[in-house]
Amino acid sequence: MPIGSTSNKFMGHVFLSLMSICLFACSEQVDEAQVTSLTPTPILQQAAIAMPDSYSAEVAKDILQQGGNAIDAAIAAQFVLAVTLPEAGNIGGGGFMLVYKDKQSDFIDYREQAPLSAHRDMYLDKNGDVIPNQSVIGILSSGVPGTVAGMWLAHEKYGSLPWKELVQPAVNLAGQGFKVHPKLAQSIERHIARLEKRGFELNFKDYFATAKANEIFQQLELADTLKRIRDQGRDGFYKGQTAKIISDFMRQNKGLVTEQDLLTYEAKSRQPLSAKWREYQLLTSPPPSSGGIAIIQWLKMYDLLTRDQEKLTHNSTPYLHLLAEIGKRVFADRAEYLGDPDFVDVPVASLIDDKYIAMRSQSVLRDKISVTKLVKPGLKESEETTHFSIMDKWGNAVSNTTTINLGYGSSVVVEGAGFLLNDEMDDFSSKPGVANVFGAVGGQANEIQPKKRMLSSMTPSMVLKDGEVTFVTGSPGGTTIISSVYLSILNALEFSMSAEDVVNTPRFHHQLLPKDVIRYHDGIDPAVISELEEMGYTMSNRGFGDMQVILNKDGKVEAASEANGRGKSIVF
Repeated sequence: MPIGSTSNKFMGHVFLSLMSICLFACSEQVDEAQVTSLTPTPILQQAAIAMPDSYSAEVAKDILQQGGNAIDAAIAAQFVLAVTLPEAGNIGGGGFMLVYKDKQSDFIDYREQAPLSAHRDMYLDKNGDVIPNQSVIGILSSGVPGTVAGMWLAHEKYGSLPWKELVQPAVNLAGQGFKVHPKLAQSIERHIARLEKRGFELNFKDYFATAKANEIFQQLELADTLKRIRDQGRDGFYKGQTAKIISDFMRQNKGLVTEQDLLTYEAKSRQPLSAKWREYQLLTSPPPSSGGIAIIQWLKMYDLLTRDQEKLTHNSTPYLHLLAEIGKRVFADRAEYLGDPDFVDVPVASLIDDKYIAMRSQSVLRDKISVTKLVKPGLKESEETTHFSIMDKWGNAVSNTTTINLGYGSSVVVEGAGFLLNDEMDDFSSKPGVANVFGAVGGQANEIQPKKRMLSSMTPSMVLKDGEVTFVTGSPGGTTIISSVYLSILNALEFSMSAEDVVNTPRFHHQLLPKDVIRYHDGIDPAVISELEEMGYTMSNRGFGDMQVILNKDGKVEAASEANGRGKSIVF
């Protein structure tokens, strides 16, 4: 059940002159003895973080070492990522934060909303066809941002360190600059080239072309915006100067987000999905995420279909085929039933009911591929999202996934405020049966309506055993997020892998459409690929995801960041 709203604020000034000496990370330390009377006795000897870049990792570590809890560290990391991971970290987007604190759970929904002037057919031409790219790039693709409101709500409920001190590291990194990772520099160069090749005249290059590998990159407009957020809280974004800058920019460029849209946006606290799986309790994301229902269905069907049988070999042909068959049914349900629960009645209980899971399992074929068009609903998301996982020394944990949708979102920077706008409107169903950029189809449940939250695949999740956090997981990757998350749970708990192996073992994904396509990582056995092709699958060798996980094995904590990213994980 959601945790109560009373904050447990530390009295006094905990950080003194935060970040005034060190450029990239908090340097001031608080004597643990000063806070022991105000904090519970640690139940773990270790804390752990798994972050998508080194700057967020160091800041999160410092926050925890200063006596902050997992939620404090998550808030500070979120704002740092808005500076140092511009392809996905944001204040112009949204996301989901799954919280487990004092043995109770909560889910902070700070997903973007459709603007008040949005309507169902806004991306269709006069013939009723979807207008190419309009929901994906440019100012019309942006929903109302939710990130600042989400962090503010999380802090109001669970923060223990002062808000200003959690935002200050991001202010310093934006104003004083940070050294650009070569992978980030290459990503920015490729993105600018793609925009130019496709003829898009947007202001992305004006703001990011100077970000060069191993050089200091400053974002002074963003620093000023972060200062207003630091000093005024959520009002520093949704009211006053920043809100006026955003709305004026929208009007001048024929965008839709207004001051009224910003004023009326609210982050929400929702009930996390909870399901028993084996001897564990699975905590995961409720609608408007589609991922929580999906991974519960996937894991439960897997258990039903492998019960009383010899254990399948990991990443073997039968293993990949079985999970792809399950995936067809999971994504058929997703397309039909899932949307914003404030607008549509999502049959959550029915979709994860054991009897329904058993019925859905009966049609799974073990030796051939089900005909895609015959897989119907059962009841009568670049993937440049980013994720991080945190566990503090008291056993509290945060699993947070945040996004502006595709890499660099809409590719439009709010001039005068310095941050990138999302392109989340593409996560709505622009037209029933027409796939979005991730190949996911939808229907009426996910059609565009004013103030509605678009369906998401973000799936921050945790696994508990006897009330203690065993596993914290999540990933970016659009619709592939769901596969990354359920496979990580199987890797950790079915196949007893280490955290490093969980994130780096090759993964695969199938989602009903495109028809019979399995997307897979390098490292899958070529013989398995050939066997699946002989069955009729189209095999697509394209990487996805950037997993950040924490694994607690009987009090020994491991953390891992996927090796092909620029993440950093620390146990301390």
